Amino acid sequence: MGTAPRATLSPTRPGRPADQSRDAAPAATRRRRTDWRTVGAFALLSAPILVGIGIFKYFAIVWSFLLSFSKADRTIALGDWVGFANYHQLLADPEFRKSLTQILLFTLFIVPVTFVGSLGLALMVHRIRRGRALFRTSFLIPAAVSYVAASLVWKMCLFNGVPGGVANTIGAWFGMDATPWLQTQSPPLYWVVIVTLRLWLQVGFFMVLFLAGLQGIPREIYEAASLDGATGWRLTRRITLPMLRNTSVAVLMLLFIAAFQAFDEFYNLFTGGGGATSGAATAVRPPLVYLYGKAMQDQNYGLGSAGAFMVTALIVAVTLIQGRITGFGKNEE
Repeated sequence: MGTAPRATLSPTRPGRPADQSRDAAPAATRRRRTDWRTVGAFALLSAPILVGIGIFKYFAIVWSFLLSFSKADRTIALGDWVGFANYHQLLADPEFRKSLTQILLFTLFIVPVTFVGSLGLALMVHRIRRGRALFRTSFLIPAAVSYVAASLVWKMCLFNGVPGGVANTIGAWFGMDATPWLQTQSPPLYWVVIVTLRLWLQVGFFMVLFLAGLQGIPREIYEAASLDGATGWRLTRRITLPMLRNTSVAVLMLLFIAAFQAFDEFYNLFTGGGGATSGAATAVRPPLVYLYGKAMQDQNYGLGSAGAFMVTALIVAVTLIQGRITGFGKNEE
């Protein structure tokens, strides 16, 4: 009496018949095979945006860098190479050096004021038990307003210089005379307009960043510190501020970059899209406003490109120095 044939087991996988092992190998090969239809669809859909970014961003940056070494006066064609002459001309221009000094002073003032204001608002809103979302949204709304629109409101309504303006009306309550805020150079009251505008636009945004950092601090740490007798300012100084270190460093870095890139409010407050309309227009010209005049109004694209890369190098240098000092980006042990 014959015996039933036994299935041959696979040497690589005990307990599985050899024919099933052989069938599984082609299936795995098919799964690993490249799906060219998917790759083609992805390339077709992403090509327009990639081409647009390549042409209008990276190619434009490279072309602008080459223009900075050319005498591109009323032309964007390359060929008349002048080396570092554009950079030397800018550094020798007292107006450009004055603009760098102004933006440095503006940065040294607006960064700590915005930082302290944002952190203070975040601490107050974080302690509110009811209506926290309402206050958070209320302070964040200005961040969604265009710098151009806000500049026009500040210029034409709040600080318009007429007796019926908002600022002059409030000043009249305290016995102040009507003041042309944007035209007075001594004292330079136009800085009040610039600073209040920048604070109104930015404080709410950075407040939200601090709120996110505060909400990430474990409540158990506060409870343990409270058991040790830490309350009030001592709790803030010993627990809250150290735990907000990474958020604070990131906020400082963003504030420095935003300060050096100031353009919209200065341009719209003092020129209004055309020539100088106030006595302070020639006194307040940060680097980007100065370079806009050189590149777009005088059409000296070589000089404007050189200045743009100088400002970029300055921003990168300050950011790297700040990151080096604060240890931003390093892994904490």
